[in-house]
Amino acid sequence: MIRTQVYLTEQERNGLLALAETSGKRQSELIREAIDRLLAHFEKARVQTALQNAAGMWKDRDDLPDFEATRRSLDRS
Repeated sequence: MIRTQVYLTEQERNGLLALAETSGKRQSELIREAIDRLLAHFEKARVQTALQNAAGMWKDRDDLPDFEATRRSLDRS
């Protein structure tokens, strides 16, 4: 792990101390959990945005093969 310093407001520090006491976890563990959740949230949003941007990107192309005919030819009889 890499050591990092973080500046907290007094309110944040007090809230973190209270949460650490009630949960039985260390402050550093709570901070890492919060960061992991934040990163997961933004990764999910990034993937969703990429999928939305890709949707319909081939809709106006006229140089593609007839996919339905290709699928029919590959169907098992």
